[in-house]
Amino acid sequence: MKKYLGMILALLMLLSLSTPAWAEESAATESAVPGMLDSLIERLKANPRSLVFTEGTDARILEAAARLKQDGFITPVLIGNVDAVRAAAAEGSFDIEGLEIIDPAAYPDMDRLVDDFVALRKGKATAEQAREMLLKPNYFGTMLVKEGLADALLGGATYSTADTVRPALQLVKTREGASLVSSCFILIRGDEKLAMGDCAINVSYEDKLDDQGNVVLSAAQQVAEVAVETARTARLFGIDPKVAMLSYSTNGSAKGAGPDMMREATAIVKQTHPEIPCDGEMQFDAAFVPEAGQLKFPGSAVAGYANTFIFPEIQSGNIGYKIAQRLGGFMAIGPILQGLNAPINDLSRGCNAEEVYLMSIITAAQGIE
Repeated sequence: MKKYLGMILALLMLLSLSTPAWAEESAATESAVPGMLDSLIERLKANPRSLVFTEGTDARILEAAARLKQDGFITPVLIGNVDAVRAAAAEGSFDIEGLEIIDPAAYPDMDRLVDDFVALRKGKATAEQAREMLLKPNYFGTMLVKEGLADALLGGATYSTADTVRPALQLVKTREGASLVSSCFILIRGDEKLAMGDCAINVSYEDKLDDQGNVVLSAAQQVAEVAVETARTARLFGIDPKVAMLSYSTNGSAKGAGPDMMREATAIVKQTHPEIPCDGEMQFDAAFVPEAGQLKFPGSAVAGYANTFIFPEIQSGNIGYKIAQRLGGFMAIGPILQGLNAPINDLSRGCNAEEVYLMSIITAAQGIE
């Protein structure tokens, strides 16, 4: 019995001294994140920004806000009942002294916000309805950004993505040249960084028609826009984008509406943004593996070397980034919203304070051209 006990103890000691490969990779990824943020932080130090948090009593938000206050390159603005926010901060021992806390119910300039809200909605909301909506932190915070009273917004720690995106679309709206909001995930594994879009917002892409049935915005045009926006987000993280338009077909190897859409979207990107290396349609192995890429898509500068991947609809995109995250060992950062007139991002309801801090830096930096 003692013999076996000794063997077990020796084995446990050996295991405790060795580091599994996945743990080493995870540690390398964790250490890469601060380095990735350095350039964003430097930009923010030169261009400080104010950031609205719509859930001012949430402990994760308060912890991140206290840390940002200490850093000094982002000014947090907390939405909520002042006494409740301060009590929550005291309970968690978070130093938010000096930070602005705004209670929509006690906001002195609410009448002006209501009038502006009604004007923005162009008859879709009465003054009474506008006032009721502006009492909600997500709408109130978005209106602060619209009015130029804050530079950016981060919310969604306790509510859905739709509740972040809806006020943004209604009030802040898409920027000039953009027709839709999309999302991007940045995936990090050690020194490797990839971008994937859209994995969280657009369920599918359909032709948009006018009252006479004419196509005013094709599905391919929408995908092309997502590709351009995702390339732009990739650059924010130091990725020199090489964009692969993904499909189950490579360079015309299969027929179908999906490959046709991605092929047409590729042509649009090449025509409108020739500075972005973009090719497709292509399968993932052709996009990622050089041998497969050059065999299946000879002559392509992207095939086999892509680092920015555009999916044909949300289902494959969501599955794809989660496979990379869970089986590939990548850290997934996002969703990062794209196409809006101002930086507004959504948190996962399962987020922790570190993720709130990370997304705060990303969101604020998005507003710096």
